[in-house]
Amino acid sequence: MSLRVADGVEIPDSELSLSFVRSAGPGGQNVNKVATAAQLRFDLERSTALASGVKARLRALSGRRLTTQGAILIVARSHRTQEGNRRDAQERLIELIRRALVAPKPRKPSRPPPGARERRLDHKRRVRTTKRLRARPAWEE
Repeated sequence: MSLRVADGVEIPDSELSLSFVRSAGPGGQNVNKVATAAQLRFDLERSTALASGVKARLRALSGRRLTTQGAILIVARSHRTQEGNRRDAQERLIELIRRALVAPKPRKPSRPPPGARERRLDHKRRVRTTKRLRARPAWEE
């Protein structure tokens, strides 16, 4: 069973690691006794399912979820059951990878319009004239 992200993109189970830990915070006995928080680890560096460009964008998008070993670690603890947290972690990973699959549009450099250029040069002329008028008069012999 693999994790289907988009058409033609599937993450095999061998690249995913799922473990359950005790959740932190309030919640009474259930939180203290049962390991329901899901930790989903996706080894990005050794993944063969994604292209290098997608990996680079995913590395930039993952932020503090990226470990020093090059794996993405997603912790889900909002649900009371392991199944709910597992599903939540997988959905969050899928959404992150889908965002990385979309390549950004290349930026086309633009030129300032002729009117803006003329206003800029006119402003420079006015400033130059003002500064000349402020200057001390020269001695003429």
